[in-house]
Amino acid sequence: MRQIVLDTETTGLDPAQGHRIIEIGCVELANRRLTGNNYHVYIQPDRQIDEGAQQVHGISNEFLQDKPRFNDIVDDLVDFIKGAELIIHNAPFDVGFLNHELIRAGESWGKVETHCSVIDTLVMARKMRPGQKNNLDALCRHYEVNNSQRELHGALLDAELLAEVYLHMTGGQTQIDLGDGQSASAKAGKKRVHKLAENRTALRIVQASAEELKAHEEILQKMGEACRWPL
Repeated sequence: MRQIVLDTETTGLDPAQGHRIIEIGCVELANRRLTGNNYHVYIQPDRQIDEGAQQVHGISNEFLQDKPRFNDIVDDLVDFIKGAELIIHNAPFDVGFLNHELIRAGESWGKVETHCSVIDTLVMARKMRPGQKNNLDALCRHYEVNNSQRELHGALLDAELLAEVYLHMTGGQTQIDLGDGQSASAKAGKKRVHKLAENRTALRIVQASAEELKAHEEILQKMGEACRWPL
């Protein structure tokens, strides 16, 4: 099964107000393993980036001046995601922006849903962890995924982190094999698995003495009906 973990960065929060995509990051999973076949591009949006958005991702208008426009990359993007299962955190946001860009590029491109199915990991997390914070940083902490390099949001980095979070959320493999024998978290400098020594000393079992058992029974008798386990 081919899955694409996708994230975007944008000039602001609402495509209906003319905001545009400025970065797309995708990582490919095949049979629950990273293939190394990633897609990453910065995009010239032909508009200014909101100050609040720039504080989140750190991408400047000057940096994007010589980058391609969405129309220049749409063919490669659609070819990369076509037929895959997209995995996105807060999918309505990213899919909304992508569909807005596809419409601008021409009706023949259709919508994201024309080319892919979509899994929203935020919806999954809210069902698994109701009432808790379920943003990407919170999920990284919960599943012990090392996000120490995430000082700012970045589409490719966030897609890589979400891929590892998704594997934890769905069971099975709990570390991403990057093809060189190291997991994503190991590369980031965090070791999560501690193997017990095979020749470790057996645990000592200490039985309660008769006096201790008698004292325990006396306490239970005093507790009476407050005791919730069989006497």
